[in-house]
Amino acid sequence: MKDAEILDLYWARDERAITETQNAYGSYCYSIAWHILYTKEDSEECVNDTWFRAWNAIPPGRPGRFSLFLGTITRNLSLDRWKERRTMKRGGGEMTVALDELAECVPDAHSTEDAVAAAELERLINKFLHTLSEKECNVFLRRYWYVEEYGEIAKRYGMNLNTVKTSLFRTRNKLKEYLEKEGIVL
Repeated sequence: MKDAEILDLYWARDERAITETQNAYGSYCYSIAWHILYTKEDSEECVNDTWFRAWNAIPPGRPGRFSLFLGTITRNLSLDRWKERRTMKRGGGEMTVALDELAECVPDAHSTEDAVAAAELERLINKFLHTLSEKECNVFLRRYWYVEEYGEIAKRYGMNLNTVKTSLFRTRNKLKEYLEKEGIVL
């Protein structure tokens, strides 16, 4: 079933929308949750919560890119779950490493004023990503959006493990320089 048809089911408040969403995007959303949480139960729960959030958001909203909409919900829910687990002295893994790597070039937001600045930072990062080659952008997103391990990225793109690490290091440095040039204080 196509996205437009699935969205029509949401608008009609037809419960088949959930089943069709699961069929079309279940694996995609589970993969996002898994790469952040690394537990079957938590990943499945985040995916189920994604369907619930989508049900409550559509209508009134009608997402332009349904996959991105669902992926963002899943990612945010998974990050919240990861933070919750981390405070309980569990977890670790790739999420901690990936966030530590980005901490050098992306400021942290805690206050309301910083939240507004974070929206501008998001816009600048998206703009920066468009300056990268397709492969460079994909490697960066695989690491920092999908939280894939270096080995998975290397395998996916037929790259040497050290080449992936070097590429990410250089891209982080480019991002840092770009943000500083745009007036973001690091």
